[in-house]
Amino acid sequence: MSDIIHLLPDSVANQIAAGEVIQRPASVIKELVENAIDADARSIHVLVTDAGKTSIQVIDDGKGMSETDARLSFERHATSKIRQAADLFALRTMGFRGEALASIAAVAQVELKTRPEDEELGTKIVIAGSQVESQEVVSCPRGSNFSINNLFFNIPARRKFLKANSTELSNILAEFERIALVHPEVALSLYSNDSELFNLQPSNLRQRILAIFGKKLNQQLLTVEVNTTMVQVSGFVAKPETARKKGAHQYFFVNGRYMRHPYFHKAVMDAYEQLIPSGDQISYFLYFEVDPANIDVNIHPTKTEIKFENEQAIWQIISASVKESLGKFNAVPSIDFDTEDMPDIPSFEQETLPPPPTVHYNSDFNPFKPT
Repeated sequence: MSDIIHLLPDSVANQIAAGEVIQRPASVIKELVENAIDADARSIHVLVTDAGKTSIQVIDDGKGMSETDARLSFERHATSKIRQAADLFALRTMGFRGEALASIAAVAQVELKTRPEDEELGTKIVIAGSQVESQEVVSCPRGSNFSINNLFFNIPARRKFLKANSTELSNILAEFERIALVHPEVALSLYSNDSELFNLQPSNLRQRILAIFGKKLNQQLLTVEVNTTMVQVSGFVAKPETARKKGAHQYFFVNGRYMRHPYFHKAVMDAYEQLIPSGDQISYFLYFEVDPANIDVNIHPTKTEIKFENEQAIWQIISASVKESLGKFNAVPSIDFDTEDMPDIPSFEQETLPPPPTVHYNSDFNPFKPT
């Protein structure tokens, strides 16, 4: 019997891995912007053409990379963020697997220009379909400049399944907003086909939320702040009267990372029970600080699902902290029995009332009887 098992070429393995990490143009932007933040960038510019299908450019002023690091960064499982499995439970960075750049380079045409602060010249690398086409020394600013062209050019089936530009741009906006909401200290701009969509300057958290969703939200937000040994919860929830059937802004972040958590969502909604109509939704922006040893972020390729060690206890903390905020800001309707400064209402006792009048009538009188 002949042997039938064989190793896949690296290029094919990278394309398969890219199917999980890079699902659409928004995935590319998420990975590159998060890498820029991990590199201590304070200004990040994102430019897309045709909703990222034609080109994506991410420019940052972060640490940049040396010539060796720039080349190695496109190898699978090449990362500066962990060295052993135990490091997964002490993460303070957005990325850690070392898959993003390898996955992007496997399914697109990539050009990188990068320079660290302590070097006069930088490095330019051109890669397409995991194949390095050129590498040279160039003059460029400190930081990194990634140009991603013709996403899925070598996987026509994947490119065919991309949605309309409006849908893909909507996904890009969602990813951009999630990153902007958790890093208000970073200047972020987004351009689509040379039109400015966002130009966010460094600010505090409340100002960043209003810059993204509009100043009208300012009067709707109530502050949440609770510190326990298990978790610190901070952020904002909206007043009950702002509830709506759809379109609410609902965000959870843990240790600076966006997450989806239906169980914790129920904890927030539990605090609004009997305050809003059934089926309505409320806006919230809640930020968790947890010991990294008590969570696992390595359970989903997009890192948006996170497992907590003490989910039930945290559920109780979330619900209680939101209820406290609603009560503190008088958002919970109550009956006020305080009669101070109210006019006195005279009381009447039965014995002081005059007797009822006596009525006399003729029982034989009949107005219909003929006279």
